Amino acid sequence: MESDKLNLHLISDATGDTLTALARAAVAQFDETQISYHRWSLIRSRLQLHRVLEGIQAEPGPVLCSLVDDALRHELDSACARMGVPLIHVLDPILGMLQAQIGAPAKHRPGRQYVLDADYFRRIDAMHYVISHDDGQANRGIGDADVVLVGVSRSSKTPTCFYLANRGIKALNIPLVPGVEPPDELNHARCPVVGLTIDPKSLIDIRRHRLQLINTGAQVGFAKSDNTDYVDYEAVEKELLWARRLCNAKGWPTIDVTRRSIEETAATVLKLMDNWHAKHGKAGEG
Repeated sequence: MESDKLNLHLISDATGDTLTALARAAVAQFDETQISYHRWSLIRSRLQLHRVLEGIQAEPGPVLCSLVDDALRHELDSACARMGVPLIHVLDPILGMLQAQIGAPAKHRPGRQYVLDADYFRRIDAMHYVISHDDGQANRGIGDADVVLVGVSRSSKTPTCFYLANRGIKALNIPLVPGVEPPDELNHARCPVVGLTIDPKSLIDIRRHRLQLINTGAQVGFAKSDNTDYVDYEAVEKELLWARRLCNAKGWPTIDVTRRSIEETAATVLKLMDNWHAKHGKAGEG
């Protein structure tokens, strides 16, 4: 049914992050429809499910589900059929394929991807590392980094580092400032160094927004800050050109983040890391 608004219910027995990512990837292919997301997370009992069903009945719409408990799934199937609401169990095709390949049934235990295992603590450790090494802090910790991101101010180094940390990657970022030599530790880094660059106009827009936030909080005039080299087009263009030439001279690959999301930038960083380790062999694995 064509409509300019659609209720979409996401039902999960865990955090719902998987469903949200999947739904957003699919919805991005439709421009005209306004999607109203209804997220139902940590649904692990009949009482919780009944509240979900009340919500679906109040605002009917298709359902994406990742529940693994058979009893809850059966009750949800029956209720959605009565209400005439389409329902997809998004994990079923994947679980079916894996069961056929592995030759063993799935455990059907909710939230098993969120266990306090070594991978979990590795991600926590990486997050602490990013916080303590953000924006050039503690450069002596470069020896412990999995990757170092360099770039001019506001080129998305910090958010990319935090995204990588959630993947268990210890990412350190260092600002590139004209006239200031990068720390010598970078010349002896035992990990890949990646430069982030961006279109001058886009960078100026980001910096102006940042200045506006700072000045609003400080209750000072924004117009005065707007006249600095920090947001002057020619000065910013020269700053970016200097940074690109430095990266080229050092042999550091660069990523243009102008039209990239943080997720896309991080994915490219991971590819560059793979290339670096393949090139350096055992020397790059430490």
